[in-house]
Amino acid sequence: MHRLFVGLRPPPPIRALLRSVMDGVAGARWQSDDQLHLTLRFIGDVDRRTAEDIAVSLGNIRAPVPQLSIAGVGQFEKQGRTVALWAGVMPHDALAALHRKIDYAMVRLGLPPEGRAYLPHITLARLPRSAGASPDIAAFLAREAGLASTPFGLPHLILFESALMSDGARYDSIGRWPLG
Repeated sequence: MHRLFVGLRPPPPIRALLRSVMDGVAGARWQSDDQLHLTLRFIGDVDRRTAEDIAVSLGNIRAPVPQLSIAGVGQFEKQGRTVALWAGVMPHDALAALHRKIDYAMVRLGLPPEGRAYLPHITLARLPRSAGASPDIAAFLAREAGLASTPFGLPHLILFESALMSDGARYDSIGRWPLG
């Protein structure tokens, strides 16, 4: 089985900007440079034949290159505790349209539609259960609220395979298609 997702990879200067703010939260598992991406559609576990069909389908998607800027930070919570810290991106329109195209293509292959609302972001850190309502989290969110970048393009649609390891996930690019 192959655990797949479709994403976009920020250029090196944007990844460097994001890495420069990754600090100050006790227990946070900060993403490495190789892990920094913007997910467009999580697919999950599929067999080899389905993975090949997904690759063909992604190669047929046509969309303009999204032009984005980093816009602040935020958190995802689950049952009242912070589970991840992320950097926001703006504007959302082009990404939402690309997300819909990919979701539609995956549904046409027989995969279930994306079940959750799409919020474009780049995950910066994952937090353990022990983080609770740490004052470090609130301080990070306040300190980096104004995080911003110059506009940048994301010119390639990438099919990633995710391998869950004891020290976090490893993401390997297994397919790449130009946008624009």
